[in-house]
Amino acid sequence: ENKLLKIHMRMHTGEKPYQCNQCEKTFSQKNNLNSHMKTHTGEKPFRCSECDKNFTRNTALIIHQRIHTGEKPYQCSYCDKGFAHNISLKAHIRIHLDQISYKCRQCDKAFTVKTKLLKHYKSHTKENLYQCS
Repeated sequence: ENKLLKIHMRMHTGEKPYQCNQCEKTFSQKNNLNSHMKTHTGEKPFRCSECDKNFTRNTALIIHQRIHTGEKPYQCSYCDKGFAHNISLKAHIRIHLDQISYKCRQCDKAFTVKTKLLKHYKSHTKENLYQCS
């Protein structure tokens, strides 16, 4: 129990006592270091049975499989829209809370994530390339 508390407290303190001997990246938990080491060896023991894509972690495989199953376990409490990833839900909720940070200068669209705005800008460029004069 004390060990689990110590590991949990590292989230708050930022302590990362486990260091990779190949790239000097640090980790708060030893199992995260062990998983990271697979990036150097190229080992990807977890394979998707649908598309044969391989992963270093079982959790990454489980999340990937949602593409095939359509599972969306993260539900918005405001509109019941479902998401495959927790981070996508968090970004979506920002819309309901009027925390939209990135607005398009060319139209009324707004985004909670800068990368989505940048991708959206490309759609304006493509539209302009193919418009009739």
